[in-house]
Amino acid sequence: MVLTVDFRSSGDVVHWALTDDGVARTVHEGYTPTLFVGDTVRNLYGRRGGSTPTPPDRDGLSDSLLELRTVLSGQDAVADIQCESHRQTFRTDPRPILRIDAASIDAVRRIAQRIQQFNHPAEYTCYNVDITRQFRYCLETDTSANPDQSVRSLRSLTLSIPAHKSGHASLTHLTIDGDAAGPTPEAAVNAVDRSVRERDPDVIVVSTADLIPLLFEAADTHDVPHFELGRASGYTKLAGESTYTSYGQVGHSPARYTVPGRVVIDESNTFFYHEAGLAGCLDLVDRAGLPLEELGWASIGRVLTALQIRAARDRDVLVPWQAWRPELFKPAATLDAADRGGTTFAPAVGVHEDVHELDFASLYPNIIRTRNISPETVRCGCCDSDDVPDLGYSICETDGYLPTVLGPLIDARSSIKDQIEETTDNAERERLESDSSAIKWILVSCFGYQGFSNAKFGRIECHEAINAFAREILLDAKTALEDAGWRVLHGIVDSIWVTPASDRDQRSLATVAAEVSDEVGITLEHESEFDWVAFCPMRNSESGALTRYFGKRRHEDRPSAGEVGDAIKTRGIEARQRSTPPWVTTVQEDALCVFDETRSPDAVCDVLHRHLTALRRGDVATDDLVVANRVSKRADAYTQETLIVAALRRAQHHGTSLAPGQTIRYVVVSADGHGIDRVRLPFEETQSYDVDWYEDAAIRAIESIVSCVGWENEDIRQYLADTTETTLESYLGGE
Repeated sequence: MVLTVDFRSSGDVVHWALTDDGVARTVHEGYTPTLFVGDTVRNLYGRRGGSTPTPPDRDGLSDSLLELRTVLSGQDAVADIQCESHRQTFRTDPRPILRIDAASIDAVRRIAQRIQQFNHPAEYTCYNVDITRQFRYCLETDTSANPDQSVRSLRSLTLSIPAHKSGHASLTHLTIDGDAAGPTPEAAVNAVDRSVRERDPDVIVVSTADLIPLLFEAADTHDVPHFELGRASGYTKLAGESTYTSYGQVGHSPARYTVPGRVVIDESNTFFYHEAGLAGCLDLVDRAGLPLEELGWASIGRVLTALQIRAARDRDVLVPWQAWRPELFKPAATLDAADRGGTTFAPAVGVHEDVHELDFASLYPNIIRTRNISPETVRCGCCDSDDVPDLGYSICETDGYLPTVLGPLIDARSSIKDQIEETTDNAERERLESDSSAIKWILVSCFGYQGFSNAKFGRIECHEAINAFAREILLDAKTALEDAGWRVLHGIVDSIWVTPASDRDQRSLATVAAEVSDEVGITLEHESEFDWVAFCPMRNSESGALTRYFGKRRHEDRPSAGEVGDAIKTRGIEARQRSTPPWVTTVQEDALCVFDETRSPDAVCDVLHRHLTALRRGDVATDDLVVANRVSKRADAYTQETLIVAALRRAQHHGTSLAPGQTIRYVVVSADGHGIDRVRLPFEETQSYDVDWYEDAAIRAIESIVSCVGWENEDIRQYLADTTETTLESYLGGE
């Protein structure tokens, strides 16, 4: 069992584990991480990616590997070189390759880079190179990453600071578990020191990892003796900040720090902690084998890769440094058929009564499992079959490794969902929901990751095959439902919305869903019943928007203003968008409640009028008008002077620099103005705001609601103008 692992510059490793009395510290001296070097790609897959790999037989190392061993022997970064036999792919037998023990954890990548530069390009394939350090240690020493909560519950401490503050003065805004740490930096550092010593936390949650060096610097400045955040002295910077692009979106990864003997979770750089909480993270640690600190900052793809690595090791398959496998040849017709994505049915714009939503349970993971889709099974070359609809790909009869990875997760989540339904203990329900959420994100991403070019074990043909099965399944479900007297209103990939066809009798949805489930081998669940659902049109178009709708769930209490909650399900509209100011969200949610009661665009616009009246009077707090936008580039790289640019330049003016991928928050005070005076940052005290800009934003939000009944922006503005005029006439008449 391991809580966390520290790596010393000497090469020694300190292993921290929970005990009944606290934490046990074990020093692992002379730890040598391992990488492997094997045959060139053309020997594994052929020059054109032939479907049946036939690397040449040999009893010992190849001449090129022998030459490489001679070159690497005696280098400082190399502790030892041996010849071992392992499988380089799922479809090749074990064969002799080089095992290289590195002198330290940092030497692994240096050795791999030297190998790439030696001999001819792509002469060697490297394995087990970029596995994260704590995960690698657990794998290579056969150590469980689970900190073992049976010993005692993990103790945590949360240090938080407003994101817009910087420098030592910002420590005056530091909070410890929500309570102010102190009025001065010195008081704050002392308060943290006392809390750490008294609480002895296992996990330190920080709002930003930059707090760690900031606290140590402040302790030095103010002569706070023996200040420590860890269970030993100092801290370590694991990685610097960086900007990246993924699927067209610019992201930002902040610097990462760690302290000895304690897990550090950075709230500004964690997905699973936000989605599943500490309980869900620990459950995923147990399933994926990725230690808690690394899981805290890991992406979904990294956790999925950890699961795949463990499954590959069970089959003695090495982990490729890069995704080398070439795509197999396809005729143009097959390429066209394969590159089609999931099936969608254009939604019927408008408000529909008595609507039912049906979803296939974990459709893509279950397709992988039930159809045995895996990188080594699709177009295996040993089976002559036509298994994948429309594409004609064969799927091997031998069990694939990917279904074995996902099967336990699918079963676990299904079991957890049953337990959630049965439990009456709120604390237990919360824990189970955390576990379910953590697993859900892995299952959601497993399909897309097969098409990711850098996925360790990904393969585009798997991605294409999954889509092909999904298209067929949704079309078959549509046919079965329509034959049973139901009208399909909308469908997208794994979900389908139906309402009774007005001129026909209907068979029971439960019966039809059970029949479809039996036919396709994947459960079609009756997800939700709605009193009504409204599908929105695309802006400036009469066609339905695929992912913009809202509806009132049946058997839910009517929502009150500003408290939509679970009663009304929303997707794609402004209240679901992170950039939307809180005030606009409130306007839209209040309008949704009135729409539920009346279905009247007039009544909805009356709600808007009431909120706009308060806006014009200056009664809206500027905290509720904060806009949040992700920055895609640096301020000087933008070609137009947008509000985002004004906010970035204003942040620079205040000594704060935001990198691409980070989020800038601001209040619009003069959209038509010039320069940095168009906006104010949240920490600047201001009571002014641009009424016209926020009015436009609120009108757009209301248009999302009333567009389903035919009202557009102009209709809303005309109604507001008439309402204002009528109100003014009544006021003057009263005088």
